[in-house]
Amino acid sequence: MRLTWIDSRELAIALADTYPDVDPHTIRFTDLREWILALDDFDDDPAHCSERVLEAVQMCWIEEAD
Repeated sequence: MRLTWIDSRELAIALADTYPDVDPHTIRFTDLREWILALDDFDDDPAHCSERVLEAVQMCWIEEAD
């Protein structure tokens, strides 16, 4: 499954699976961006990332963790 920046929920699920010991409340956006780019299924232009996109992914990850 190809993931892009607009796939906030799917990215959050993939990150939760990949980093199960990370508290998404405390993650830095710089780390979050790098972790998304490192996901095997991620395939999008890194330049299309913004703080708003990262915030959406973080919020979905928090919801998944709860």
